[in-house]
Amino acid sequence: MSKISNKQLKKIRGIESAISKNLFRICSVITVITMIMILTEFFSRGFFPPPQIGLFYIGVLLIYSFHKEMLRWMGQKWGERHGEWFLYSWIGLALALYIINFVTRNYFSDPSGEATVRSLSEVSIITFEVSVIFIFTRLSKTIKLILNNLKK
Repeated sequence: MSKISNKQLKKIRGIESAISKNLFRICSVITVITMIMILTEFFSRGFFPPPQIGLFYIGVLLIYSFHKEMLRWMGQKWGERHGEWFLYSWIGLALALYIINFVTRNYFSDPSGEATVRSLSEVSIITFEVSVIFIFTRLSKTIKLILNNLKK
């Protein structure tokens, strides 16, 4: 088995970095769309059906996160911290919806005997899943730093 040269590794990193940027853009657009769908269901008090996009969204986020971690393990340096923005956005949205629902005395989660609006549980689940992905990527980064320090 032959070793990969520095030139080949640099070329691979360049290609994969471009892919990562595209995955970030895709993930950002899907994040905004998912949030709009949840907000629409929440403020319409169930007039619109539950988005049911959570699993798809988390799948796309996992692909982006794992790809970025793969690049980190290949030695790619990252200046920006995009993952934090996904996490902060979901925490902010969940908190805002809970506060709005609380202040309005469950107006948005209790549509007077009709089917209960599931937006609050949907946004909570997605926020939790995004948090878990964020923690695992931080753990991966920490393990990589520890292993690099052990090599020295």
